[in-house]
Amino acid sequence: MKRTIIAASLALGTALAASQAQAQETPVTIGISGWTGFAPLTLAKEAGLFEKNGLAVDIKKIPQKDRHLAIASGDIQCAATTVETFMIWNANGVPIKQLFQLDMSYGADGMAVRSDIASIADLKGKTVAASAPGTSPYFVLAWMLNENGLTLDDVTVVNLEPSAAAQAFVAGQNDAAMTYEPYLSTVRDNPDAGKIIATTLDYPIVMDSFGCTPEFIEANPKAVKALASSYYDALAMIESDQEEAYRIMGADVNQDGEAFGKSAGYLQWQDLEANKAFMSSGIQEFYSKAGPLLEKIGIIREIPDTETLIDTSWME
Repeated sequence: MKRTIIAASLALGTALAASQAQAQETPVTIGISGWTGFAPLTLAKEAGLFEKNGLAVDIKKIPQKDRHLAIASGDIQCAATTVETFMIWNANGVPIKQLFQLDMSYGADGMAVRSDIASIADLKGKTVAASAPGTSPYFVLAWMLNENGLTLDDVTVVNLEPSAAAQAFVAGQNDAAMTYEPYLSTVRDNPDAGKIIATTLDYPIVMDSFGCTPEFIEANPKAVKALASSYYDALAMIESDQEEAYRIMGADVNQDGEAFGKSAGYLQWQDLEANKAFMSSGIQEFYSKAGPLLEKIGIIREIPDTETLIDTSWME
């Protein structure tokens, strides 16, 4: 990770100090999963970084397929999820705006197949375990199939969450499985069960961001800045005290620090400068391809305008 993370975090922290003071004890509930890329948010809570920045944060583990329901009900105000999921939620009547990018997957998401399957095209007529429609594993499956001349109609999809999909695959169930770290390493550690035929190194389409409801953003602009600052503080801690940071983040998903570090090696957390670049152009480029695919497979009926899906006013 670049040294600029620390400098950027300190600069942002200084610029936002006055704002954060006004955000003292602002309550906010965040919905996430056990995905390795979200771990800096857990670190920010467990290491007291949110509290230091004036936030009273509660983190709830909610499956991706249900996270939008928690947003719609008001149970949570903010969430971390994949970038295409924000398009899905908004297109289906759950408004939430992305504030900053969290991570990019570089091999942390993938497809596991049995050893006798030579290519993704060979999955025609096979059974694939993946999360429900509207989730990242389902989207990645659709993308990989589409890139190899197949559609979702060419396979039988068994809906299993990433952890269960990996465990079932290692146990001999299903022809293929869509999962992500730390669960993808379950497959890596059991080569007799099969192989990983493709990851986000082959298809760089998994990236995550953090967002909140428009109502929360409008009512709590100082807290929004504090949320961003806390995330960058967590990245700074990862760089300055990696062993302790990995221990804290690993404990949240029942891993020791070493095992967590291996999972983290398949992704890159995004610093402030990377976020600025992504929000200014990268997200538009991604949506130009993801939107039509989501429409094609029936996840959304209409592609929302990208500008309605982001809010970067906290950077001003």
